[in-house]
Amino acid sequence: MPFWLKKTGKFLVDCIELYLPMLTFTVLFVSFMSQIVARYLFKPLIWPEELSLICFIWTALLGGLYAKRTGSHVAFTMLYDAAKPSLQKAMRIAGNALLLTSLILIFIPSWNYIQFMAYKKSDALRIPMNWAYFPFIVFLADMIVRLVIDIVKDIAGKVGGGGKP
Repeated sequence: MPFWLKKTGKFLVDCIELYLPMLTFTVLFVSFMSQIVARYLFKPLIWPEELSLICFIWTALLGGLYAKRTGSHVAFTMLYDAAKPSLQKAMRIAGNALLLTSLILIFIPSWNYIQFMAYKKSDALRIPMNWAYFPFIVFLADMIVRLVIDIVKDIAGKVGGGGKP
C-alpha cells in the first residue's frame, strides 16, 4: 500500500475518532454553559439542551471508537488475566467473534431505521433525526473493521493482536 494512502487513511480515521469528538464535545460544553447562563440570567432556552443532547450522542459514540483503538476502554479482566496466554488468545477470538457477529446482524436494521428517521426533525433546531443518530452507523462500521483486524491478527499469531477483551 502506498505511503500517501496510509497517511490519508490514518488522517481520516483520526478525524472520525479524535477530532470530530473533540469538536462535538466543545460544542456540547459551550451549549450546556449557555443554557445555564440563559436559565439563571435571562429566559430559559430550548435549543442548547437539544444541541447538547445531539452532541453527546456524537461524542460518546465516536469517542468510544478512539477508546477501542487505544485499548483504553473499561474491561473486567480478572479471569482473562489469570488464564494462560493460549487461553487468553482463544478468549479474545471468541469474544471478538461474538461481538462481530452481533454488530453485523444489527448493521442493516440500524441503517434502515436511521434512514427512516429522516422524516422526523428535532423540535428546536429542526435537525433531521437521521443526522443526529448517524454516528451509530459509523460506530458499527468502524467496530466491525477493527474486530475483523483483531481476529485476523490473533489467528495469524501476530503480537499485539487485539489486546484485552
